Amino acid sequence: MARLLLADDEPGMLFALKELVESRGHEAVLARNGREALERLEGVDAVVTDHAMPELDGSALLRAVRERDPALPVILLTAHGSEKLAVQAMKAGAYDYVAKPFDIDEMGAVLDRALEARALRVQNRRLAAEKALGKGVVAESAAMRRLLEAAGRVAPRDITVLVRGPTGTGKELVAALVHAESRRATGPLVRFNCAAIPGELAEAELFGHSRGAFTGATQARRGFFAEAHLGTLVLDEVGELPAPVQAKLLRALQEGEIQPVGAGRVEKVDVRVIACTNRDLLAAARAGRFREDLYYRLAVVELVVPTLAERREEIPALAAEFVRRYADRFGMEGVRLAPALVEALCRAEWPGNVRELENAVARMVALSAGGEIGPEAFDGLNAAPPGSEGEAPVPEGGASLREQLDRFERGLISRMLEATDGNQSEAARRLGVSRSALIDRLKKYGLGGA
Repeated sequence: MARLLLADDEPGMLFALKELVESRGHEAVLARNGREALERLEGVDAVVTDHAMPELDGSALLRAVRERDPALPVILLTAHGSEKLAVQAMKAGAYDYVAKPFDIDEMGAVLDRALEARALRVQNRRLAAEKALGKGVVAESAAMRRLLEAAGRVAPRDITVLVRGPTGTGKELVAALVHAESRRATGPLVRFNCAAIPGELAEAELFGHSRGAFTGATQARRGFFAEAHLGTLVLDEVGELPAPVQAKLLRALQEGEIQPVGAGRVEKVDVRVIACTNRDLLAAARAGRFREDLYYRLAVVELVVPTLAERREEIPALAAEFVRRYADRFGMEGVRLAPALVEALCRAEWPGNVRELENAVARMVALSAGGEIGPEAFDGLNAAPPGSEGEAPVPEGGASLREQLDRFERGLISRMLEATDGNQSEAARRLGVSRSALIDRLKKYGLGGA
């Protein structure tokens, strides 16, 4: 089922279009003028618009649609005998035109062709993304289709991009896609996590340092900017950069120059920067927590990655892709999710978004004996704290991180041995460790069979 936006100021014509669209199994979104149509453009697969409308006519609406989504088919309705106007619309990017009053069969055929063209373009965009990344890409929701289209359009244009979205949505994947489809694809792709390095070291890591620049700098080191020369530098969680480093980053973006810490020289660099953040940087800039001039330099184009809640219809496809990926990694065959388990995954809340879903599927596959995985696997993941095989929950603050990680690892190994009937070699293979490493852990945790 597709969603079609229908715009016409004549109630009778709008009703006729609605009946036609719904009779073909699609959803109709109605607008009485061009302004309303622009407000209701979100998530539609095609637009049918009259040319002569108040406030915003069909030609103006066509231009606005082309600016937002060049791949969205627009079918223009024109008065009989307005062939010249229709030709102009086609040159401006309209998919097709139909003269009023229209023939139902003709109009239906035009709609079918437009939707087929849209579906083909979406599929080609997804396949291009998969080829560039070398992995499966799920983009069945309108939000993800728009994101892939936008990423594909901006990739060849050598400008700075800001990728924004909550934790676990796949911002790094979008950044990698922009690089892979850019003219810099043969150059290096370098990632720098701005939140993982203390503020006093971030400058040296990004821009490099000379020998003796600070205590412990026993030799000169190239920074991440220099390593990304002629390629792409991805700045993950850019909002965490301290203010002094923000100023130097701004200069690097504006001038294409960096100055290593302790060096009296500047170096020219040719780097495309893609910044990722889970924060609203514009709000942070207006509140004085982030440089406003740096924000505008980073957000030349802003790509927003939807949450999993906004693309919930993709959960079955995402889960199937993760099953395939991890079954291949673990050397398992015939692994699949039961329909009841897929339903449970679709109903669940995923505050960690796609990353949380992937981790859950990976654990279920790793702990399975192969074949069909039932809903009890998912219930088991949520029934107890991670790795606490039959143990009481750990009170908040009642155990150190090391102790909690040990509990998790012990429980994971225990369940893996149970799933493999005590076969240590198979358990080690599924866990991705050597057999000797597994035996060491069995001894550490006092598990039988060591």
